[in-house]
Amino acid sequence: MVNLSRNSQSFLENLRLYLISSGKEEKEVHSIVEELEDHLMEAEARGKTVDHIVGESPKEYMKQLSNEMNTNWRSLFKVMVIIVLGALSFSILTNAVKGELSYSLLEMIGTVAVSLVLIFSIGIVFKYMAAANLSKRKEYGLYYLMGMLPILLFVGLIYLNRLIETPIFAFGRYGTVITVIVTLGFLIGVSFWSKTWVVLIMLALLVLPDYVITFVELKPSTEIVLSSSITFGGIAIYLLVTYRMTKHQSN
Repeated sequence: MVNLSRNSQSFLENLRLYLISSGKEEKEVHSIVEELEDHLMEAEARGKTVDHIVGESPKEYMKQLSNEMNTNWRSLFKVMVIIVLGALSFSILTNAVKGELSYSLLEMIGTVAVSLVLIFSIGIVFKYMAAANLSKRKEYGLYYLMGMLPILLFVGLIYLNRLIETPIFAFGRYGTVITVIVTLGFLIGVSFWSKTWVVLIMLALLVLPDYVITFVELKPSTEIVLSSSITFGGIAIYLLVTYRMTKHQSN
């Protein structure tokens, strides 16, 4: 997209985000964006702008294009299941470090419900951002709200779980060990499938510091500071290394 104007590049990026957020097949989206990119390059060479191709309302153009494409419901459902199971896996492994697992019925149903709400919310917000052509300030505001939403929902679930009594399912020692092994197997399988180890790396940074610190006698306040420093320091280093590797590859 190096020969395209900034407006055309921005439109193509937003179009890709809109169609992917609408559950369209990634290969088909890539093909359509490439085809449109060629049209835009030819139009700009003749002195026309992106508005001549897509009309005055990019949102309507994206919506119309999306309606003409088939939604890959099977792939969408598969991704949703993986995200929900991923959220449960993080909950299982972070709690397993503290001892034997036990969950109330409300916790299990609530975690699945919160995960689904987050998936649909992210999809709706991404579609809105792609079609609305927002300023950077408003975009950052929406990112902040999306970051706060899971915290608010899970904190709400914790308080609701204290107020409402539901049956407790205790896994016991062997049940906990088997559940942890199955969960790790699932996450390793997802990592191979998605060809990225980011899930396992993030999980290790969240879980291992707490687990290792349990073998050292420290004051509770020191444990919290040390664990948080290792976790967030490790995430910062990982993101920095990933950014530099991506930048090096793009050069």
